[in-house]
Amino acid sequence: MSRPTINDVARAAGVSKGAVSFAFNNRPGLAPETRERILSTARSLGWTPSSRARALSVSRSFAMGLVMARPPETLRADPFFPSFIAGVESELSEHDYALLLQVVPEHDVEHRSYRRLAEGGRVDGVFVTDLYVDDPRPALLAELGLPAVIVGPALGEAFWPAVGVDDGPGVVATVEHLLSLGHTRIAHVAGPAFMVHGRSRHDAWARTLRAAGLPEGRSIESDFSAEAGAAATRTLLDLDDRPTAIVYANDLMAIAGLAVAAGLGFDVPRELSVTGYEDTELAAHVQPPLTTVSTDVIGWGRAAARRLLELVDQQEPTQFPLPGPQLVVRGSTGPAPGRPSSLSSTPHGNGERT
Repeated sequence: MSRPTINDVARAAGVSKGAVSFAFNNRPGLAPETRERILSTARSLGWTPSSRARALSVSRSFAMGLVMARPPETLRADPFFPSFIAGVESELSEHDYALLLQVVPEHDVEHRSYRRLAEGGRVDGVFVTDLYVDDPRPALLAELGLPAVIVGPALGEAFWPAVGVDDGPGVVATVEHLLSLGHTRIAHVAGPAFMVHGRSRHDAWARTLRAAGLPEGRSIESDFSAEAGAAATRTLLDLDDRPTAIVYANDLMAIAGLAVAAGLGFDVPRELSVTGYEDTELAAHVQPPLTTVSTDVIGWGRAAARRLLELVDQQEPTQFPLPGPQLVVRGSTGPAPGRPSSLSSTPHGNGERT
């Protein structure tokens, strides 16, 4: 008879392979009765993890990994990751850890990269970013016994801790700001629907409009790039019932949208209000300055790194409170066409936080 495998144990115990790995490596995230059922099932089948797999769970490389499946073109223009990595590095360096960064073209390659990192003992843990709906990576990393921190909301089985900020309230505040200025035709240029933060920002926009008794309006799915933001803006401004305000899912698309609107002869904010998300450094210096949502991305990186270090050392988590998203009102938003100018938003470059 063939030797039993981890798949056999998982199937007999009615759990995932990741849960079996968690039980044998004494990782948090499993109920005591589930852990005991897995161990009992393994004993009855005569299965034990390989010595190599056990060694992977205790060896140290003093490096943490970050694997990103993104085209280099979109990564180059994304201002989130330089700030996030700066926060991660500032925390890791205090503990004599290094960050191993890999940029790969697609998710299948990303999954293989995780396996190579685990099998080669090159990192002690990894950060999981750019979450997508039904993301299989947390379970894969549990199967590999590679500690991970989810950068964003917790997903599915509670394999790994999550560190992040709910971006929904920032979008809600943005739409409510536009509603207070009299806008009723508020469009959205969204991120990819398969990505968690693309969907969550879209859902917050739609939910806020419904709460105000308004139809959702027009939404165009994009890929967070400037090119996609520009193309979506042209489409929206060519409509017969064009929007009087556009909520973009990030600053990069919003800044591209500002340029397109100016090129087409639209006066921002007199004829069109524009908002972004992330409050990148450039947002306060475009013309007009961009109304957007600010988050502490550097602090986010530090918090994620600290939690991963604690996870690797099997320590209890410390509190690292992160401020919630803040709406920064600048000159790219104003009263809806036909509304009195007394409703005008703050037009100053530094903006007003709400």
